[in-house]
Amino acid sequence: MAKSGAVQDSDAVKDSAFLRACRGEEVPHTPVWFMRQAGRSLPEYLKVREGIAMLDSCTMPELVKEITLQPVRRHQVDAAVYFSDIVVPLKAIGVDLDIKPGIGPVIANPIRSRADLQQLRPLEPGDVSYVTEAIGLLTAELGATPLIGFAGAPYTLASYLVEGGPSKNHENTKALMYGDPELWQELLDRLADITAAFLKVQIEAGASAVQLFDSWVGALAPDDYRRSVMPASAKVFDAVAGYGVPRIHFGVGTGELLGLMGDAGADVVGVDWRVPLDEAARRVAPGKALQGNLDPTVLFAPEAAIRAKTEEVLAAAEASGRGHVFNLGHGVLPSTDPDTLTRLVAHVHEATQR
Repeated sequence: MAKSGAVQDSDAVKDSAFLRACRGEEVPHTPVWFMRQAGRSLPEYLKVREGIAMLDSCTMPELVKEITLQPVRRHQVDAAVYFSDIVVPLKAIGVDLDIKPGIGPVIANPIRSRADLQQLRPLEPGDVSYVTEAIGLLTAELGATPLIGFAGAPYTLASYLVEGGPSKNHENTKALMYGDPELWQELLDRLADITAAFLKVQIEAGASAVQLFDSWVGALAPDDYRRSVMPASAKVFDAVAGYGVPRIHFGVGTGELLGLMGDAGADVVGVDWRVPLDEAARRVAPGKALQGNLDPTVLFAPEAAIRAKTEEVLAAAEASGRGHVFNLGHGVLPSTDPDTLTRLVAHVHEATQR
């Protein structure tokens, strides 16, 4: 890695295996990174986070730098992912929320009426100055390793805001979407602006790619997504298109939405473990790379089984004919053995060496 205070080599970053794969170009090996690689599965993460609340940790640039770098050092992944949380921009504009251990984000005053929208003012760069500072620290350390910025997509943020927290059925969210389409559209429009502003801050500070997490959008039917959600996601992608950085779109349980999620403006479509990558390629428009998609629970199986399932993913990726970024089909589970992840990265690199 570069010494602190160095300037990241932009040409080397652009020529990295990760960014080449995102652009669908030839790569020296299939690049690997993991969603939630910076966090709960690492003992060094638990040590530095001890006694510090999640949302507080996201506002501490030196800590964010350290946590983001930990999996790069340990696993030799091909990209770092900025350590944050999807509700950080909401907290930054004054929404009364907290992340409860074992539960997730909890909203004090859920949005159920037009008056409740007053909680959502525009996000200004100064609201998240700690993000700019942390990314500056990171790019000085990362050398040729790209940094992925990220944000929560409008639907997923809306579902937290309307439900007041995590939800299995999204009943309040869908009731609002179906029952008051105008209020729903205004809610998602505001969230699209906030999300786009948050991504712009990260890109302008030095992020080399961005991922839009629509974690809960798999709860929707394609027609509902197309009509009620896709315009807001497209607005986010359009807002950052001019920067020329790869835009990744990921959701869970989105097999029936993959084509639409690509059409919303993604350059790379993330695929969970339920759809093989060669089948995903049939659903996603040509010219878009794919990311994924080993089932995170496979990592608890014996080493031979992990390798066999990994080979299945790599074979499907090869058959897809698309650029491919190897990842899990969702985030790293907290009890995953970190050494298993390290071996997995090494195996993918070795197996795909060109």
